[in-house]
Amino acid sequence: MSRQSISFTEPNDEWLKAQVNKNEYSSKSELVNDLIRQARKQQIQIDWVRAKLDKAEKSGFTSDNKNEILAQSKSLLNG
Repeated sequence: MSRQSISFTEPNDEWLKAQVNKNEYSSKSELVNDLIRQARKQQIQIDWVRAKLDKAEKSGFTSDNKNEILAQSKSLLNG
């Protein structure tokens, strides 16, 4: 594992210390690593949604009204 030296603002450092003091994490390093893992997972989800939106936008638009769209969606779900 690589070693880094980082600085935190006072409020962020106090929050990190509080989490460690509550025994949520054994160290600030463990907490920071967990936060980074969570951010990476969140970025994967954001990228997935963005790709779906891009694909949907490129597929064109419909002139169907909301009731027709709902009926089509239900039909697809029910097979």
